Amino acid sequence: MTFTVRARADAIATFRFISVSLMETLARWVPTTPELEVKVLFGRHLWELAQHADAFGRRTAELRLGPQVSRDPAPGFLAFLTTLRATTETAGRIAKFYDGALSRLESLYRDYLTRTDGLLDEPSVRILERALSDLTRLRHEAAEVRRERPEIGTVERSPDGTEPSPSLDAVVQFRSEQVGAESSPA
Repeated sequence: MTFTVRARADAIATFRFISVSLMETLARWVPTTPELEVKVLFGRHLWELAQHADAFGRRTAELRLGPQVSRDPAPGFLAFLTTLRATTETAGRIAKFYDGALSRLESLYRDYLTRTDGLLDEPSVRILERALSDLTRLRHEAAEVRRERPEIGTVERSPDGTEPSPSLDAVVQFRSEQVGAESSPA
């Protein structure tokens, strides 16, 4: 079983929306973050997310959706992004962005990769594999800044130390009932 072309387009367009939203969040935070090291970190990572959004946008055109098309995620994930954007303290921003948002994004990408056909959807797979590699590096760089600047502090986590990651179906609003149906390559 694999995604239809429409379902792949919906997912990729949703990933683009999320990448743009995270990029815009970092852009809003850079001028209001007092720590220079964190400003630089956010600025570099903003660029990385822009690269991801652009790659997803090119892929939406290949999937017959049009160039640079975004689709809103499900309301619950949209609310998460809105809450993230409103974070004001540096420690909270770092924790919620790198431990929360990026870990959730990694989970979504991995969920997609396990459910798509690697041959029929190879361009999407390549984009997502590159993005996953980048996200791992971004989280590592954030951890380095935390080690260098321990006064930034940490925020409390859930009792088990993890936050639940939503499934792909809970984030992408698929327009088709045929998510599991076979489809032609795109």
